[in-house]
Amino acid sequence: MPDDKHVNPLFAGLDVSTQSCKLVVIDPDAGAVRHVDRVDYDRDLPHYGTEEGAVAGLGEGVSESDPRMWIEAIELLLGRLTGAGVPAQRIRCISVSGQQHGLVALASDGSLARPRAKLWNDFSTAEECRILTEAVGGPEAMIAEVGNSQRTGYTAPKILHLRRHEFQNYERAQTLFVVHNYINWYLSGGRDGGVAVMEPGDTSGMALWHPGRGRWSQKVIGAIDPALPDKLPPVQPADRTIGNVGAGLAARFGLPPDCRIDAGSGDNMYGALGTGNFEPGIVTVSLGTSGTACTILDEPFIDPTGQIAAYCDSTGRYLPLLCVSNMANGYNTVLEEFQLSHEEFDDTVQRTPPGNRGRVLVPWYEGERTPDLPLAAPLYLGFALSEFEPETLCRAVLEGHVLNLYDGFTRMPVVPREIRLTGGLSSSASWCQTIADIFEAETVPVQGEGAALGAAIHAAWVWYREAGDERPLARVAAPFVVLDEARRKRPEPEHRSAYGLLKRLFQALSRRARGLDGEDPFELRRDLVMLTSTR
Repeated sequence: MPDDKHVNPLFAGLDVSTQSCKLVVIDPDAGAVRHVDRVDYDRDLPHYGTEEGAVAGLGEGVSESDPRMWIEAIELLLGRLTGAGVPAQRIRCISVSGQQHGLVALASDGSLARPRAKLWNDFSTAEECRILTEAVGGPEAMIAEVGNSQRTGYTAPKILHLRRHEFQNYERAQTLFVVHNYINWYLSGGRDGGVAVMEPGDTSGMALWHPGRGRWSQKVIGAIDPALPDKLPPVQPADRTIGNVGAGLAARFGLPPDCRIDAGSGDNMYGALGTGNFEPGIVTVSLGTSGTACTILDEPFIDPTGQIAAYCDSTGRYLPLLCVSNMANGYNTVLEEFQLSHEEFDDTVQRTPPGNRGRVLVPWYEGERTPDLPLAAPLYLGFALSEFEPETLCRAVLEGHVLNLYDGFTRMPVVPREIRLTGGLSSSASWCQTIADIFEAETVPVQGEGAALGAAIHAAWVWYREAGDERPLARVAAPFVVLDEARRKRPEPEHRSAYGLLKRLFQALSRRARGLDGEDPFELRRDLVMLTSTR
């Protein structure tokens, strides 16, 4: 191996997401992204039989993947480094972003105790959520125990489901991982001395560990299995490495034997970091199949209703996060229904005024996570039979999705000074402007590679610190967090009155549908129609 003391170190970020695995390699000293690569599970690894990253045909509500698929994807990406001209021997640290909440069960010999991992979007554990919540004394007691409610997406009910329905597999499991911890174990040696640890960010999304107190809940553990702690790896800080890359892996792919493995974190933590969201006041909104909004706080925030997830971030602070399960689904459906391109959608929306003259859509197409309504259906208010035409529906879909996200966001203790947008819909001018108007904050899309980029930035920051170089995270991230200033949007003053009424109307309608007290949606709709009828 050549002497690399006088060449720039490289750092790698892996994002093991639901549908694909991405690798980003950065050179911080040069301020350059050296390499980006991606493996799509459905297309590139068809032998695993997945649809959108999950094994097909497992039944309603079941979403699972073979963890070996993720390992194969990583090996494909590492194997392509040399052919892409990337000097793997200069990679000093690797960090892994993983889809949150998934459960991987490992036997004592390093084999899988259960052949598939349950994913974050597996909804087969509703009964386990009820059992756990009742066992600790109800929803308020559960939030006091773990800072979060029990939801089907989280890991705790998946563990109980494994014990209740596959007891032999549960007993065979020596170690229970979330996704990125399993990948770390593989990268650090796997069966040959792999390191089994957790870190606060992803662990706080298990609904077993309180992010504010930094400890496991003995009540929730006791409701699952008093011996469960023997299967849970220790939780170590997120801002340090856990060990070296495994010797066999280093030899196969040309990595240096002293390449370090970062603690890693969940995709939400690294997605925030990849958008430059590591200072209070910045809000990251991700616009994908689902929608999320998160921010950084210096103190933990525990939502007494459980609607805002309480997480730690990847730097020693806190990351309250809102997630709505409906976002791109309604948008994609209206494009297909009316045969519109993205540009045509933007044009169509302009034919109707903000507020849509009182036509409101509550877009709970496939149930909803926030508010927690698994049986919900969409609601349409104020539509005459003749008004289900493209321009009215396009604006209703756009405003409905943004309003649904905003309605949950109002519980978060932050006034955003800037919203950073990521995800596929962030390229739309109408989405950017509507978010700016409804959230009343400047909104700017972020270029780059999301969670994989955030992982690479974190790997560099941690490695520099451990090498005695205390360069701030902001300095490491600065060359890579690129704001698309050409598409920055500011709230339009002339839209404020209409959107002020529309936000109250949406909240009133949502509360009425859930049997809660609130303003009269019909009176608010009348006021909105009067305000916008001349526009």
